[in-house]
Amino acid sequence: MAERGPVLLIDGRSGAGKSDLARLVTGRVPGAQLVRLDDVYPGWDGLAAGSAHVVAHVLDPVAPGWRAWDWAAEREGPWGPLDPARPLIVEGCGAASAAARQRAHLTVWVELDAGTRRRRALERDGDAYAPHWERWARQEDAFLAAEHPREGADLVVDGVDVAASVDLVVDRWLAPDG
Repeated sequence: MAERGPVLLIDGRSGAGKSDLARLVTGRVPGAQLVRLDDVYPGWDGLAAGSAHVVAHVLDPVAPGWRAWDWAAEREGPWGPLDPARPLIVEGCGAASAAARQRAHLTVWVELDAGTRRRRALERDGDAYAPHWERWARQEDAFLAAEHPREGADLVVDGVDVAASVDLVVDRWLAPDG
């Protein structure tokens, strides 16, 4: 079996800038694989299940993969295979559970004030997300209270301008002693 490639977890609340940071880091690291929890959550009440799925399947060194959620059909979609030897980025609220952090080389929390987060999330996802904002926020609150991802993060970055943190994140994630 191939040795596990470096794992980066990027967590934060909705609209904080996690996806932007993950996309920028992925573009800087040749061969990096990106799993977005938005593609894994099983529906609007699926934060806890998506987080557990990451630990059980995505971070499993024996047979890593992830099951996509088909939002239109409201059911599980196909499996997406992962190469355990390649660098892996897992991004989304719920990515940095305590169990996931044990398997990561670096955990990043993206911090941003509530008003800006809400505005960004609703601009990004619009009418599809607006009716679920409070519902999802309650799940985020429960996850944060149970798993303490911000407190367990190796690095906290400012979501106002995640591009300013890309070099630091990449350097810390791929450091030879990391």
